[in-house]
Amino acid sequence: GSGCRLCAARFRFAHAAGSAVAPGCEVLDQAFRRYWELLFPGGVKDGSEDSPCDVLIVNVTKPGCDGFPSLDSRENYRLTISDGLMLLTSETVWGALRGLETFSQLAWKGDYGTFFINETDVVDFPRFPHRGLLLDTSRHYLPLKAILGTLDAMAYAKLNVFHWHIVDDPSFPYQSIKFPDLSRKGAYHPFTHVYTANDVRMVIEYARLRGIRVIPEFDTPGHTQSWGPGVPGLLTPCYRGSKPSGTHGPVNPILNTTYQFMSEFFAEVSAVFPDFYVHLGGDEVDFTCWKSNPEIQTFMKKMGFGEDYSKLESFYIQRLLDIVSSYGKGYVVWQEVFDNAVKVKPDTIIHVWKKNNGQYQNETASVTKAGYRALLSAPWYLNY
Repeated sequence: GSGCRLCAARFRFAHAAGSAVAPGCEVLDQAFRRYWELLFPGGVKDGSEDSPCDVLIVNVTKPGCDGFPSLDSRENYRLTISDGLMLLTSETVWGALRGLETFSQLAWKGDYGTFFINETDVVDFPRFPHRGLLLDTSRHYLPLKAILGTLDAMAYAKLNVFHWHIVDDPSFPYQSIKFPDLSRKGAYHPFTHVYTANDVRMVIEYARLRGIRVIPEFDTPGHTQSWGPGVPGLLTPCYRGSKPSGTHGPVNPILNTTYQFMSEFFAEVSAVFPDFYVHLGGDEVDFTCWKSNPEIQTFMKKMGFGEDYSKLESFYIQRLLDIVSSYGKGYVVWQEVFDNAVKVKPDTIIHVWKKNNGQYQNETASVTKAGYRALLSAPWYLNY
């Protein structure tokens, strides 16, 4: 097939004269370098003969380069490739990134190793503003390199949210500045299997430069076994008959010290992670341990909860949501929080993950009917 030749020795990306974003914008400067290397993996090998396709001009209509992408970020773009002009126009730098990705995928290699691009006109925008991928770094610790490689792959697929399921029952690799014992005693290894403050900053910036948001998940009150060793008294002591069994259950929801800890811990999380949203989990809370604990039984009577332990769960989650809201953050919760009728703020995002024999469509419809936004993961759950 015929196409316009891309010559490595001459091809470059350039800012349009009237663009709201100029050289010195790190997001685009780095993207230009990255995509040049993707277009010409072998570097400059060919001669420098003239081609009408020597420059892709990039025109961004709205200023803004130093911030972070958000749920409201506009990612639409238009890419025009003709003999006389190659032009990429977008409202924002985030849209420009998506257009550069498309441009890089349109180039093709001829029989003799030369690169070509065909004439085309692409008008593109996302159907969904949140296109996420979850990585679980608690069950399996993932080296930083693997996370950064995943962010690259997400950019190729135009995914824009890295949901970092950073801690869970098996291990606590997040190195907290305020509570260093959490990872010291809860990680698989306190030095080799942790994410330091620098690691976290690097992931967030690497993601930002690719137009990817980082939403951390710190799931409570269940899925918290790894939190226990680092914060004595946080988890509920389970009882066998009238004596403690030596094991622990979910977070203890009846102690003021629990909420004091959560206030301090989520103050740190809110400062470390710039995205508006934090994922607060709330799934799969096993009530067995709570039921066995005499102090919790007394508290249940005092509060008039009867035997309905989902009311105790709601009591905890509502207090946690108030804490996180006080730091100016929004939150995502797993569907159980909605299913158990916990009172949540109108801008809460409900994350649907259970397949329930194909009933997830009904669950998603219930969520949106109640006025909440739904995030659907159920059909794409790879559970290893």
